[in-house]
Amino acid sequence: MNKEKASEFLQQVPLFHDLNAQELERIEDIAISRFAARKSTIFLEGSEKEAVYFIRNGGVKTYKTDENGHEQIVSFLKTGDMFPHTGFFNQNPYPATAEAIVDTHLYAIPVRAFEQVMLSTPSIAVKMMRVMGDKIRDLQEKLQVLSGQDVRHRLLSFLIQLAEYHGDPRGSKIVINLPMTHQEIASTIGTTRETVNRLLNHFSKESLLKFERNRIVIMELEALKRQRELK
Repeated sequence: MNKEKASEFLQQVPLFHDLNAQELERIEDIAISRFAARKSTIFLEGSEKEAVYFIRNGGVKTYKTDENGHEQIVSFLKTGDMFPHTGFFNQNPYPATAEAIVDTHLYAIPVRAFEQVMLSTPSIAVKMMRVMGDKIRDLQEKLQVLSGQDVRHRLLSFLIQLAEYHGDPRGSKIVINLPMTHQEIASTIGTTRETVNRLLNHFSKESLLKFERNRIVIMELEALKRQRELK
C-alpha cells in the first residue's frame, strides 16, 4: 500500500475527519489495500464481519435477499464511502451482501485490529462515534421521507438523491454514471420493474431525464424537484 496515498485518502473520509495526525497514522497502519472486480462479491449477508471497507475508487451496491431469493437494494456507494454503515461498533454479522458494480479499489480495515487500536487510543473511538451518530440521523431522515411517499414520489426522491450524491454536473445537466438496471431501481424503492419502466419513460417524454446505458442524464435538477413537489 502506498502510504502517502493512503494518508491522503483517509483524511478525506468523513469518519476520520476529526482525527489528528497521530491518530490517523494508527488507522493507516492497519488499512489493507484490496481490489474487487466488477460483479464480484465483497462479502455476503450474514457472514462474520471481518473488516469495514472504504471505496478508494469505483462503485458498490449492497442488497438483502428475501426468502424467495429477491434482492432488496439497500444502497449504491461511491468513492469515499464506508460500508457496512454499522461499521466497527457492534459484533453483528454483515447486514447485507456487497457487490462491486464496476472494478473497484478498496481499503479494508480489519475489525479486530481496529478494536486493539481503540483500546490503546480511546480518543479515536469517541471522535468516530460522534460522526456515526450524525450518519445514523441522516439515514433515518432519508428513510422517513421515502416511506411516506407513493411510488412516483419515491422514484423522484431517489433520482434526486442520486443526482446530488453521485451526479457529475455538465452545464445544466447532471450525469449519474452508475450501471443500474430498472430492476435494481425497483428493488431500491420497493416497486416493480414494470412500474419503474413506465415512470422513467414518462419522465423521459417530459424531457426531465434520459436513461442511457450505464448512466442517467438529469436534464434539469430543479425541474425534477418541482415534479416531486406536485401532488
